[in-house]
Amino acid sequence: MNYRIEHDSMGEMKVPADALWGAQTERSHENFKIGIGLETMPREIIHAFGILKKAAARANHQLKPEKMTLEKLAAIEQACDEVISGTLMKHFPLVVWQTGSGTQSNMNANEVIANRANQIACKDEEADLEKIPRLCHPNDDINMSQSSNDTYPTAMHIAAVLEMEDTLLPAVQRLVDTFLHLEAENKDAVKSGRTHLQDAVPISFSQEISGWRASLEKDMELIRLSGGPLKALALGGTAVGTGLNAPEGFDVLVAEEVSTLTGKPFVTASNKFHALTSKDELVFAHGALKALAADMMKIANDIRWLASGPRDGLGEITIPANEPGSSIMPGKVNPTQCEQVTMVAVQVMGNDAAIGFAASQGNFELNVFMPVMAYNFLQSVRLLAQSITSFTDNCAVGIKADRKKMHHNLYNSLMLVTALNPYIGYENAAKTAHLAFEENISLKEACVKLGFLNADRFDEVFHPENMI
Repeated sequence: MNYRIEHDSMGEMKVPADALWGAQTERSHENFKIGIGLETMPREIIHAFGILKKAAARANHQLKPEKMTLEKLAAIEQACDEVISGTLMKHFPLVVWQTGSGTQSNMNANEVIANRANQIACKDEEADLEKIPRLCHPNDDINMSQSSNDTYPTAMHIAAVLEMEDTLLPAVQRLVDTFLHLEAENKDAVKSGRTHLQDAVPISFSQEISGWRASLEKDMELIRLSGGPLKALALGGTAVGTGLNAPEGFDVLVAEEVSTLTGKPFVTASNKFHALTSKDELVFAHGALKALAADMMKIANDIRWLASGPRDGLGEITIPANEPGSSIMPGKVNPTQCEQVTMVAVQVMGNDAAIGFAASQGNFELNVFMPVMAYNFLQSVRLLAQSITSFTDNCAVGIKADRKKMHHNLYNSLMLVTALNPYIGYENAAKTAHLAFEENISLKEACVKLGFLNADRFDEVFHPENMI
């Protein structure tokens, strides 16, 4: 491999000749060989860094045009666009397990954007970085008016908002729409309700589905609500929240530029000391993700219970048979999409614990657990979005009610005796249910045998389909 020599404040470093990163990135790359190839900084964070560095360059051009010249701005903007598009991802090799402020990832962005901007400025897309003029400096130009301490939390907030609103919410909405379609299909399908895993009074299948759908709609509402506080950005607080080395008005202007680039209403944080050290907004937002995970766990479990069997379980619905379910039992098919949802839910709940612990570790003017928070938060969003999409496409759209089995289970339920309460009273209804169970006879036979109603009167008042 060919190398070039880069330097930083600690001296010279050998860097791969074709890498856009510089000395500080290389030091981190060599010093933190933890989770290599598996736990690199999330691409959503890199995307957000491209946005914030472009916004910062624009704001600096307006406030410091003598330093952020039009020539520099044009080159930096193009380089940032390439970071945003993902075409430069191979130049961001650093892992999550680094400094807790994300300093090395901020410098990784600074170095890549500076070197790429220099190539762009010299009109040579693949120019030798050792030989071209250095128009842009990583610290002096790309990091102008910033610190790692305010850029990394800003990148976290930008990434969280974009992924929740543009990736996760549309995935949830598709499942909501699927359930709405199933509700319309099953308005006249009456089945046994269940509480405590025991038979309960009747419910229509559409009513049961509506509970799933309404839970998801509430989760979407909570996610949107939690996105509000995340739209406050730390950028402009610099090292400790005082805004040292940032020009007056930079914080407001850069938030406006981020809003323009993303189409989201970001604002500058009203208190930068809070923005740098407290991660309560991220904890709050992940709580909404955990609520969604909890509801998805419940929905997936309901569906696999209802589809259990096919002959010896509840068997009230069928779901798509996607793959063989056993290496030893021919013909067995398992509710695999339900199972992937429940595993994702468990992972999200674990991520929530990690985020809560990390957020509690702010010391004085900075929280130094930010990369692990970003990693876990974005993993939760990504897993939920992909899991829900897979569940919708490979399971929910194919749910079919087995009306014959629903009818059998409904009329075999002893809890239909509840319909007799107004006519024979609670205690007599309980006696009827117990006798039917003990002698394995119908409710009608038990009620007539006990003398509470005659057969004709029983038929007159006993209509389970009216109990929903």
